Amino acid sequence: MVQPRRRVSRARVDRVGAPDFGDLFAALPVAVLVIDPETRIAHANAECEALLNLSERAMLGQPLGSVMQPPEEQNPRDNHGLSAFDTEIALRRGGKIRVDYIETLIADHPGWRTITLHHAATSRRMGHSADRAAAARAAIGAAAMLAHEIKNPLSGIRGAAQLLSKGKGAEELTTLITTEVDRIAALIDRMQDFTDTRPLKLAPENIYPLLDHARRVALAGFGRHVAIEERFDPSLPPVQLDRDATLQVVLNLLKNASEAVRDQADARITLATAYRHGMAIAPAPGKPRTPLPIEICVIDNGPGPPADIADHLFDPFISGKPEGQGLGLALVDKLVRDMGGIIQFAREGTPPMTVFRIMLPRGRETGGTA
Repeated sequence: MVQPRRRVSRARVDRVGAPDFGDLFAALPVAVLVIDPETRIAHANAECEALLNLSERAMLGQPLGSVMQPPEEQNPRDNHGLSAFDTEIALRRGGKIRVDYIETLIADHPGWRTITLHHAATSRRMGHSADRAAAARAAIGAAAMLAHEIKNPLSGIRGAAQLLSKGKGAEELTTLITTEVDRIAALIDRMQDFTDTRPLKLAPENIYPLLDHARRVALAGFGRHVAIEERFDPSLPPVQLDRDATLQVVLNLLKNASEAVRDQADARITLATAYRHGMAIAPAPGKPRTPLPIEICVIDNGPGPPADIADHLFDPFISGKPEGQGLGLALVDKLVRDMGGIIQFAREGTPPMTVFRIMLPRGRETGGTA
């Protein structure tokens, strides 16, 4: 790794004790390259050496393209600069970096330019760019889903109202109107689940009665067509959770699994638990890691979600079902996070199985709220 170093410039100012321009250039907290009219590197400061992992001595006199590939080829005679934010730059020695790239002309020095490279950290990309993309997908999905779900019943309500005005089938039509209005209200209620910011009532709980209850509910209803096997670690300690939220999460995952294996000749669902030593997450940058040793898995041998949505299963309004609203897994993710845990999706094993893995904290001696 190239270490930043200080350089002394021949050009000095007249004031006694003032830093020279070479010192100022070297001390800039952002990577800077100076490019001559032939698009060759004339200077590189210490931050640039560190970012590109290349010394100034190795870069001096080299064409810019031999060190890195700018976002687009720029004609040095163009009388404008170039800015590209959160962009990927290919390095000629191999590898890529993600930076904010700003190319600026130097006044009164035709053809000379400076290039500043602001490192775009992973945390910033995940916190902004990825979130913006996810938000855009959610907004688009919300618009499409609401248009579909609300337009159909409204059309039926309008038609029923027209028939009522003609005095035809009043009782049957009022029932249809009531049913369709209730369906719209139920959809809005589901969406409002995401706006509930009240803290969950977390307390140490024995997980097995909850899992057994969820299994019996599934077998009595949506999962009656498939056997649900248990593979439990009998020595799990109490788990820090909210009972109602946990039951809602497990039932939702079991329902999804039962729908996924509906057409499987050897349909199988497994409800499993385990204690995982060393599993922990950092709730935020700079915060201590929180142990999450309690694992609860819902496993099925269905075909899994379509490849194009596998990375976005927990985004709102993303669904692989033709009639799906894409709210179930998003709500599951919210509830698990509100309990201080995480949920993951994977395709594992041979033959591949669909695994939804919930990781939760061990129960504390005194209860609390999230």
